[in-house]
Amino acid sequence: MCGASIAAICTSTPALAQDVDAAAVLEELAAMRAEMAAMANRIESLESELETAQQVAAQANAAAAAASESAAAASESAAAAGDTQIAFKGAPEIKGESGWSFKPRGRLQYDAGFVSSPDSTGRPDGFGNEVRRARLGVQGDMPGGFGYKFELDFDGTDVAITDGFLSYATGDVEFVIGQHNNFQGLEELTSSLSISHMERAAFTDAFGFERRVGASATYANDAVLVQGGLFTDAVDDLSNKNWGVDGRVVYFPKLGETQLHFGGSVHYTDLESGMTVRYRQRPAVHFTSERFINTGNLGASSEFGFGGEVAIVHGPFHATGEAFWQNVDRPGALTDPTFFGGYVEVGLFLTEGDSRGYKGGKFDRIKPGSPVGEGGAGAVQVNVRYDRLDLNDGGIIGGTQDAFLASLIWSPTDWTRFMLGYAHLKYEDAVHPTAGGDTSYSVDSLGVRAQIDF
Repeated sequence: MCGASIAAICTSTPALAQDVDAAAVLEELAAMRAEMAAMANRIESLESELETAQQVAAQANAAAAAASESAAAASESAAAAGDTQIAFKGAPEIKGESGWSFKPRGRLQYDAGFVSSPDSTGRPDGFGNEVRRARLGVQGDMPGGFGYKFELDFDGTDVAITDGFLSYATGDVEFVIGQHNNFQGLEELTSSLSISHMERAAFTDAFGFERRVGASATYANDAVLVQGGLFTDAVDDLSNKNWGVDGRVVYFPKLGETQLHFGGSVHYTDLESGMTVRYRQRPAVHFTSERFINTGNLGASSEFGFGGEVAIVHGPFHATGEAFWQNVDRPGALTDPTFFGGYVEVGLFLTEGDSRGYKGGKFDRIKPGSPVGEGGAGAVQVNVRYDRLDLNDGGIIGGTQDAFLASLIWSPTDWTRFMLGYAHLKYEDAVHPTAGGDTSYSVDSLGVRAQIDF
């Protein structure tokens, strides 16, 4: 019996071992299933987190792209507009966004001197002085190619508008409307800041050249200038029915270091019925009111004038000249006289490296190569001129004036100038006879000018 029990025990041991191994496997499988379920849950959670992260990243990328576009647009706008800039060109010039600019401008010229005429003419002479020009104004640009200029002149008693206009430029063409210079010639269009004697050529004042209200167009390239306009009268003389047409053509090539200038102009003015004209001139200075040649008032229905101009600038040397004829159409059967004015001039700089300025069909300011304040002495220039004005024609005896002029100009800087001018004037048919009835005599004038502008 004992053996049978032992055999039974021995026989059941493998079955028990198999049961134990199966339970362990089942436990391991259950654990593995639990781990796999946990992993699946974790993967699902990670997938959800990844999807959320991708959404956030997409939103961040979109925001970054929008910010980048805004920054680029702002950069382009800033590049286009630029910061407000202030430059100094005699006065502050302020340039702002979208093409705006603003610059105050002004000039002051003070003259003094003497006039000597024959005592027996009874004309007052001797010392005289005046503020020749005192101007204040503004100029600048506006968006779209527009520009503006407005300037007032104060002569001690009255205030007058010199320039007051709006301009528009596109390509090589500029349009101007308002009070501005019509196109009379080289001497008249050269600024009073840059002329070479105390006063411009005699014919420019005698024939009434001045700024007028009108509309004009100018075409300009590197060597050609074409100007034309329709004008009424000066703003102080409005309103009347006077109107006129002015045109000018200039060819100004530069051959190496030599600047050439060839030009011509034509002018027509239709005068209101009953109007008169008067041609007269002072003796080369403005601080005297005496005129020794004078046509007196002439009834006129229109004026027609034409002129030619030529100039050369080569290093320190320049030469220039103009001629102008003014015809007056008188009413009825009256003779139509034609009067003449013209001049020739040469000039030379005594300071090394200096030259007369020229720009865009007219003379420009002198810019000393060694200005005062920068270790230099400025620019020194001498000029001589012969100037003739003939107011005798068609039965009109207004007289003739032959002037011999000399000037010495010192320009310490671009914006300052001092001038000494002398003129010897010979008259025929002068309107003020001597005590003996002589109308042929000489007059002398001497003037000095101190000038500053900005």
